[in-house]
Amino acid sequence: MQELSVRHLLGIKDITAEDIQLIFETADNFKDVLNRPIKKVPSLRDITIANVFFENSTRTRLSFELAEKRLSADVINFSSSGSSVKKGETLLDTVNNILAMKVDMIVMRHSSPGAPHFLSRHIDANIVNAGDGTHEHPTQALLDSFSIREKLGEVAGKKVVIIGDILHSRVALSNIFALQKLGAEVMVCGPVTLLPKYIKELGVKVEFDVRKALAWCDVANVLRIQLERQQMKYFPSLREYTLYYGIDKKMLDSLDKEIVLMHPGPINRGVELSSDAADSHHSIILNQVENGVAIRMAVLYLLASKQ
Repeated sequence: MQELSVRHLLGIKDITAEDIQLIFETADNFKDVLNRPIKKVPSLRDITIANVFFENSTRTRLSFELAEKRLSADVINFSSSGSSVKKGETLLDTVNNILAMKVDMIVMRHSSPGAPHFLSRHIDANIVNAGDGTHEHPTQALLDSFSIREKLGEVAGKKVVIIGDILHSRVALSNIFALQKLGAEVMVCGPVTLLPKYIKELGVKVEFDVRKALAWCDVANVLRIQLERQQMKYFPSLREYTLYYGIDKKMLDSLDKEIVLMHPGPINRGVELSSDAADSHHSIILNQVENGVAIRMAVLYLLASKQ
């Protein structure tokens, strides 16, 4: 059997294009499983996985938990809000206490960039990064690219624009790495205040006019404004942001071609996307959610074989 080149999934930056293709091929098989009447396989029956979330999450957490249960793993869930972290316990102590209960894998989300990388140097269990601050969110980028491949046949040669709050988005960074490794052309689009200063060094195109960006692309991945990460005002108001960067169905219908519309969620309806755009035939947003379970099953299965 083919193997991943890494023991942990800490970021897309650390894996190869071959790793990504292997994850996709494995996810194809698991997607078949998810569409069967009996949706469970005994692949990880002897593995215990801890979901350790220091930040809020709906889709990612549910998706990982469902993926783990579909693989027959034993699952424990930890959230920092009701834990000893509130009493001053360190990250390493928290995780070591969980590992002392004989846990094999850790799925972790943390507000500090690099937290899973730090852990990987100090513990033996496999680690999956479920989002670290504004740094990376590798499984989201994998499911996004997988969804493009499913819809358009392949990722190579496709033009993908990422629109919105690039500065505070871990999804944007992971997507840029994944899309480039798979041979896509990448553009970012948003207000100049919401683009990182050195974004061009990542080899992406930059556009400030959302209409031009939509006319250029095959796929538009739209991000929400991450107000919870912003320490200052980056634009006058949400209303003004929507005026310049909001996308509605009328705008999509005015293009002289069909484009694919994506969003990692949660959608702020009426801000970055109108409801008629989010629910239109252009959108594959719910396909992304479905594919998230298959991709996370593939990642957990392939990492478990590295134990």
